[in-house]
Amino acid sequence: METTPGIKYTKDASGKNRYIRVDLDMYGNNQALEDFLDFLDIQSCKNEPMRPLRDIIREQNQKRGINV
Repeated sequence: METTPGIKYTKDASGKNRYIRVDLDMYGNNQALEDFLDFLDIQSCKNEPMRPLRDIIREQNQKRGINV
């Protein structure tokens, strides 16, 4: 596999690439990397129950003592 400066691959017990380490000093302001990390964050919550936005706003307003 070709090496890229600032990118390191870690293999699992079977020898397959399993993890990737990215040097954020080199790539931290990269829009494609930020989009990829956002995608991973979204995927991690895709099975959570959805709630209507108005219910969340109402709940937050009640916590802050705002009567709307």
